[in-house]
Amino acid sequence: MENTIREQIFELIDPDYQKFSAALIPNINNVLGVRLPELRKLAKKIAKGDWRTYLATAEDKYFEEIMLQGMVIGYVKTDIEEILSYVASLVPKIDNWSVCDSFCTGLKFTKENKERVWTFLQPYLSSKKEYEIRFGVVMLLDFYIETEYIDRVLILLNRAKHDGVYAKMAVAWAVSICYVKFPDTTMEYLRNNMLDDFTYNKAIQKISESNRVDQETKTLIRSMKRK
Repeated sequence: MENTIREQIFELIDPDYQKFSAALIPNINNVLGVRLPELRKLAKKIAKGDWRTYLATAEDKYFEEIMLQGMVIGYVKTDIEEILSYVASLVPKIDNWSVCDSFCTGLKFTKENKERVWTFLQPYLSSKKEYEIRFGVVMLLDFYIETEYIDRVLILLNRAKHDGVYAKMAVAWAVSICYVKFPDTTMEYLRNNMLDDFTYNKAIQKISESNRVDQETKTLIRSMKRK
């Protein structure tokens, strides 16, 4: 089955897109160049068939192979515990922001299982590994920046510590989304937090670049940048 899937992936390669895609993910060198909509079509087809065999035998040589596994996990229909076991198996394979963020976006079962997934995410948010933290943080910004969770989310963002730039950028991104959705609560947080200077200033930058923040507020936010 795996050879067949790999052959299908190879049939979808777009050489021009390969150059573009590889340039966006500079820390890896195994990008074939398949557009994500094409991978999603393949993932949906696999998810309707014997997806368990596919996930048990799928290989990880190419960026697209890991991306495809993540997409399939997002599409399958089974109980929450089985899905989370597959999520836990995929997270260690994440080695770039693109797989991480696409994977998180696809885990829409989270919406119906908020508290269970919240508990599942906690170890990742205190991990020592860059992409485990990014996974946890991107899951927060995709599914938990809402009234019931905002206070807890900000506490976790305060605690998420890693020297890796992709972990820091995820925290900054999450803080900016918190501000857009909950400006008063997040402003209080911005005035009293434990973020390192890089992450804090990136969050300030992202907020000030948002088209959902008015000009007067952007001026105020920019004035809060740490020197």
